[in-house]
Amino acid sequence: MANFETRYRDPTAQNPSKLTNSGCGGVCMMRTTWRNEQHPSFINFVSSFLSANSFRLNFVPIAPDFIFNCGGLSVAFVFVTNLDSKFISPVFSRVKKLKGQFANLYVVVILSTKEQYDLFVRSYFKYGMELGKPTFVPVQGLEMGFEKIVKIALSRGLCKQTDVIAKLKAERKRSVQGMDAFLRVVTSIPSIDNHDANALHQAIGSVEAIAKASKEYILENTDLSADKAETISRFFRDPKFYLCPKFNTS
Repeated sequence: MANFETRYRDPTAQNPSKLTNSGCGGVCMMRTTWRNEQHPSFINFVSSFLSANSFRLNFVPIAPDFIFNCGGLSVAFVFVTNLDSKFISPVFSRVKKLKGQFANLYVVVILSTKEQYDLFVRSYFKYGMELGKPTFVPVQGLEMGFEKIVKIALSRGLCKQTDVIAKLKAERKRSVQGMDAFLRVVTSIPSIDNHDANALHQAIGSVEAIAKASKEYILENTDLSADKAETISRFFRDPKFYLCPKFNTS
């Protein structure tokens, strides 16, 4: 057993930044049954590697072997560490079941010999797997396989974060553009400036809501003067008024 344990290098010896993206870590849930099937020294390697890449490890009775929650996204993994012809059918049956339960599922398979590779290729088509549904990731060793799992989880999490940030930026841009349009419309009312327009936006809301607001309602909910409230009310109700050009006398 001592010789077996020395196969696993210290994961902290490498530069963790090669795998970590902008401090994006998260939670890794490992299936307790899968853990019990592995050598303790490899579980120690996994634990240390996750810690080096800012992941918290929990042992849970889950269906896949791993679930990573990273960057607001859950990614599930099946990690086949010993592909054997005696157990090939349960492996693919399990994968078929899990792909209907998890939108983001990857299957990492150790294929360290030509015999295992040939067995995998035959079985892949025998059991009617669809290309990319789910994605199978062949690797040559345990460490390489788990490193690949972490890389996939980190990259998917980063993509999710980037997508969220992009959506927030787009929403912010739309909001700014909408506010600019609002200010242009409201400040086209004679005597109404940006301060008045912002006060109306905060207290009443959209241009449509302002158009429906009475003079009394505007006075009750903003700091506008009676003359300005009267102007706004007339502007949206009297065609002769709102069709007149606005002159900026300032």
